[in-house]
Amino acid sequence: MAKRLLVAYGLWALGGPLGLHHIYLGRDSHALLWMLTLGGFGAAWLWDFWHIPGWVATANGTQVPGDRGGTPPALSPLRLLGEVAVGTYFGLVAALGMPGVPGLLAQPLAVGLGVQLVASVGDQTTEVPSTLAASFLASVFFQGRVLAVLPSSLAASLAAQRHRRYKHRDTSRPRLAARLYHLGLACLVFATPFACRGLRGAAGVLGTLLSLPRAATELLILPLRAGWLLAEGMGMAGGSRGREGGDGFERSSRSERQQWAYEVLGLPLGSSPEDVHRSYRELVKLWHPDHNRERAEEAERRFIELQEAYEELVGPRRAAAAG
Repeated sequence: MAKRLLVAYGLWALGGPLGLHHIYLGRDSHALLWMLTLGGFGAAWLWDFWHIPGWVATANGTQVPGDRGGTPPALSPLRLLGEVAVGTYFGLVAALGMPGVPGLLAQPLAVGLGVQLVASVGDQTTEVPSTLAASFLASVFFQGRVLAVLPSSLAASLAAQRHRRYKHRDTSRPRLAARLYHLGLACLVFATPFACRGLRGAAGVLGTLLSLPRAATELLILPLRAGWLLAEGMGMAGGSRGREGGDGFERSSRSERQQWAYEVLGLPLGSSPEDVHRSYRELVKLWHPDHNRERAEEAERRFIELQEAYEELVGPRRAAAAG
């Protein structure tokens, strides 16, 4: 079925940050990238406006690339920059969404997948093993710390550019239902850790329904939280925490501990003391062992976690006030 330019622009305007126009034009890798980054953090979605006519022509077969002769694509500084940016973002998302998974596993894997996704946009792709291997090797030197996402992303991006190639031409396309299924599955994997965190502590159907707005908020503010985590790791934010400790690794460990405390209390990073007190009081009532005799073991474990998390966040403030 021929693609219409007016329809493509309409989808760009109505659901561009979610990649609807890319789905319409059969550009699934680009659509997934836009879904996970909300249109390339907004700016890249606006840039799409000028490229839609060419994409429509390619989708209709009226603008077909010439014979490539087995030569690799030309080096694109813009694609390289996108690979580094998205790889770094995915690594920070892994640090925020999966704090229980070792950093040496979760972060370099997320970085490599982010770089690979950008490398596969359009008519290009690269070798997955090389991209992942470069990400893991670079991460080893930094022991899986938050700041490892920067060199890991750069190393993976250089490896992706080193092995870049054109995709094989394939005239057959899967059905729309199958494409939407795979896109939805990828988005679900990306969002599940944050949805679980937003729903943590909810009891029963009513508690789950009331927690859905918080789960949605977790996803909407994800780019801001990832940027803050990167700035904090580089010493450009969180000044009071950054001055504590003797070196960067100690500061990173303390930051991870506070991040865990916010997650236990079901709060976004950097929440106000009033929010900390409120959430602590609500969750303590919910998980008090006397109110959960049918699941006393789980309630006792949650109750202790809540106390430790509350002390982690409130204790330093008390010490500063006393000093």
